Amino acid sequence: MEVLRPQLIRIDGRNYRKNPVQEQTYQHEEDEEDFYQGSMECADEPCDAYEVEQTPQGFRSTVKAPSLLYKHIVGKRGDTRKKIEMETKTSISIPKPGQDGEIVITGQHRNGVISARTRIDVLLDTFRRKQPFTHFLAFFLNEVEVQEGFLRFQEEVLAKCSMDDGVDSSIFQNPKKLHLTIGMLVLLSEEEIQQTCEMLQQCKEEFINDISGGKPLEVEMAGIEYMNDDPGMVDVLYAKVHMKDGSNRLQELVDRVLERFQASGLIVKEWNTVKLHATVMNTLFRKDPNAEGRYNLYTADGKYIFKERESFDGRNILKIRIFLSSG
Repeated sequence: MEVLRPQLIRIDGRNYRKNPVQEQTYQHEEDEEDFYQGSMECADEPCDAYEVEQTPQGFRSTVKAPSLLYKHIVGKRGDTRKKIEMETKTSISIPKPGQDGEIVITGQHRNGVISARTRIDVLLDTFRRKQPFTHFLAFFLNEVEVQEGFLRFQEEVLAKCSMDDGVDSSIFQNPKKLHLTIGMLVLLSEEEIQQTCEMLQQCKEEFINDISGGKPLEVEMAGIEYMNDDPGMVDVLYAKVHMKDGSNRLQELVDRVLERFQASGLIVKEWNTVKLHATVMNTLFRKDPNAEGRYNLYTADGKYIFKERESFDGRNILKIRIFLSSG
């Protein structure tokens, strides 16, 4: 990461700088104290973005979070919570493991409560990013004609290019799983799943029906492209997608859905627009037929996963025509 371009974490409409840490070396719970020390330097300055209730005893703020993330606020032997409490002069109550509820912050001074809340939100956001993705928003391309067209493409590739380095049947997408991904999600509770369903319904009512005219959008996938710079060493090959009528309606629709979910925090903001594509070949499928690209980089306990790839030579495959149509 460049010093002049640090990674920013967006929480409740405000940006916080994330100081660099060696995430790949994060192997054990014992490292949480060091992680806390590095990441909290960006959260010292309190802000007014949170609701803080005045009580007869002082001030109070609550944080909703999935129980799976509580341990990262507590830390080993409670050290992380104690450190936040000591430095902000607050008291932090966290539900017991496995119990749903709210994290409650209380203190004599409003700024102290806000500072503790900011630090907790930064930790929750950071460790949420380490969770394997659990769900994804996508259009499934499950029409029979699409699957049949894909199988014809696969047969032609294997017939003409099976002698090329790294090309074999294991790296092709399952035709029943062809899809256009909008975004990946980490949903860690039934409440978050329900929130996602409600947000999708809101999107449908507020703008999806208007953009689509209440009718299915007809798209074509014509041509293939690769995701790296060297066609002789390809890891992901995908079909390009566009609307049959030449309009930009599909792109507008998915970009607005992405924007809505990013604003809610359910999708981490990495791009301002969706790159519409249908993956047809992926080298991660060699060992994991269910792999979704680059997304599962961490296990649930925060351990980094290194997925070794064996690239394939895609130069001859790029000469093969692929044409799929979907409504």
